[in-house]
Amino acid sequence: MKKKTIRDVDVQSKRVLLRVDYNVQVDNGRVVDDMRLVESLPTIRALRDAGACIILCSHQGRPKGVDHSLSNAPIARHLTQLLGIPIKMTVDCIGPEAEAASCALNPGEILMLENIRFHAEEEENDDEFSLALSRLGDIYVNDAFGTAHRAHASIVGVTKYLPAYAGLLLEREIDYLSRVTDDPERPFGIILGGSKVSDKIGILEHLVGKADVICIGGAIANTFLKARGIDVADSLVENDGLAGARYIMALAEHTGGIEIVLPSDVVVAFGNAEEGHVRTVSVAQVPVNWRILDVGAGTVQSFATALQPVKTVVWNGPVGLFERQPFDRGSLAVARILSELRATTVVGGGETAAVVNRAGLASRISHISTGGGASLQMLQGKSLPAVDVLLDA
Repeated sequence: MKKKTIRDVDVQSKRVLLRVDYNVQVDNGRVVDDMRLVESLPTIRALRDAGACIILCSHQGRPKGVDHSLSNAPIARHLTQLLGIPIKMTVDCIGPEAEAASCALNPGEILMLENIRFHAEEEENDDEFSLALSRLGDIYVNDAFGTAHRAHASIVGVTKYLPAYAGLLLEREIDYLSRVTDDPERPFGIILGGSKVSDKIGILEHLVGKADVICIGGAIANTFLKARGIDVADSLVENDGLAGARYIMALAEHTGGIEIVLPSDVVVAFGNAEEGHVRTVSVAQVPVNWRILDVGAGTVQSFATALQPVKTVVWNGPVGLFERQPFDRGSLAVARILSELRATTVVGGGETAAVVNRAGLASRISHISTGGGASLQMLQGKSLPAVDVLLDA
């Protein structure tokens, strides 16, 4: 990473304003999935060991003003359990009370600010709000990869007033995703799913010249299949993406040596997909008014065969409607394929990370990103505002 990290600064007795991404699901005051909290612990512990006074800054959801159902208080309670030390909490993220609380911290103590998005100025990257936030710290550290693609006050604006460094999680995310986008060890495989073709076309345009095999599933595969002249019946298709799909397939053919693997068989459903209205068919035989909702077993085997030789692989997007059974089988099978490869395996955040976690295979993946939007932006070859503003190494 070409930016300064917490290893490059003395934080002894300094107030460190630490931007984290704790935007996680909370149900009845309890954190449902603490992956993002757990991933931030190495940075927090490193700062505590170095004698820093830590002020945690995060958002929750998309509140319109103060919304107590989106308070950071449950996050603070869960973090207290994870760290085994009390986490103090403020009633606001700026102002006299927050400033006094940050100044009262002793080395090793942690303070959590209330939801930064209770203020509309956060997403507006307001300068006065950024200045008010900067009064809470002596040093700024960004460890919030999940929001690294946002030019918000706590991500970008505050760096005008405080020296800015990367945390260990942000550093790890950038290093792994750069390994994929800049110079992947070949053979290099790409697995793409999800529904938005426009997002994936950007990835393919950026990486197709480096790829050896590209496996495509999910709703975006429907668009590629239709672009090849295959009737996908009532399946979700992004008609605006047909030209982009044709372009990518033509580019792969022109470049040579790039294998694009599209579904050969699919799981289809009719209506509400009740019993008797789900079946596996060839892509050439999708019944009228039926919808493709997952890849079939034959397609999974084709993916496995094509990916067997790879040394690096990146996966972004489920290959079926994994939120509903039985349409999660293809995505879970892809997770198993990755877990068995002797390769550097990188999984994009969001839904793809959820698939791997549900499969219980997270420990067998080289890197699971904590940020869906940010990882998508990096895979498209775009810079991240949060990283651009950090001090250069």
